[in-house]
Amino acid sequence: MQGLITKSTGSWYQVQPDGGGARVDCRIKGIFRIKGITTTNPLAVGDIVDFDMEPELETGVITKLQQRKNYIIRKSINLSKQGQIIAANLDQALLVVTLASPRTSLGFIDRFLVTAEAYDIPAMLIFNKLDLFSDEGLEILAEYKAVYENIGYPCFEVSALEGTNIDQLKEILKDKVTLFSGHSGVGKSSLINTLLPELDLRTHQVSDWSDKGMHTTTFAEMFQLPEGGYIIDTPGIRELGVIDIDKQELNHFFPEMRERMNDCRFHNCRHINEPGCAVLEALENGEIELSRYESYLSIYHGNDTRA
Repeated sequence: MQGLITKSTGSWYQVQPDGGGARVDCRIKGIFRIKGITTTNPLAVGDIVDFDMEPELETGVITKLQQRKNYIIRKSINLSKQGQIIAANLDQALLVVTLASPRTSLGFIDRFLVTAEAYDIPAMLIFNKLDLFSDEGLEILAEYKAVYENIGYPCFEVSALEGTNIDQLKEILKDKVTLFSGHSGVGKSSLINTLLPELDLRTHQVSDWSDKGMHTTTFAEMFQLPEGGYIIDTPGIRELGVIDIDKQELNHFFPEMRERMNDCRFHNCRHINEPGCAVLEALENGEIELSRYESYLSIYHGNDTRA
């Protein structure tokens, strides 16, 4: 039998069989390794798998992983620093951003976007809690949006509490498999409850799975939308570490650098202090945002796990 992993709790996976029917709780039998990928979790929500029902039981055993279209990964914050696959077979990734309560830093946004670029997943930013914004907050929001819209990332403003622009969000999600991500407390669960009220997801507390020093456990789940498509809800991310990106390739994942790097004097330009660097020239002329360049340097030098 073949099916779609709709929930992962670390040791057990919930699988939706092809053709419908009740979801089956499945486990992995023995050592299950994927060629070329070493991660803390061998399977993730969104994976297509083969499974067999266990004799005289209502549970199944996953026997094979079908080839992934893509996946998105982050550096585990435990001591192993291995990769952790957040989700697989995505059409788009959506980062829920708040400017306060809690604040989402520009560095965190940039690391998320770089990761999405590296795994060829279209990304967008959803600015939530619009109802809390003061006039000054709205000015900062406009500045944030300008930074990212100018380099091609769609940005949207919503309020889960008041339902502002939720219809616009529904249109974005229609017929797509979409990853929802962001810090704990940014309102992911509230947004999903607004889209799917029958779920009644808990919204009042921050999951303790993401506390520093604890082993990261994946509790991701996929939900079907009535208009078509799926959303994948993931636990709040305190830190997002970029992984498996070569320093020499990092500039490929900043669109504003990618379009200029062939104009540098040296083909192996690091865009740090080389003469004739088109990126540094654009930075000096205000064509590249300083915050974006600082994020590039932070990731390049390995300081990429700050919130």
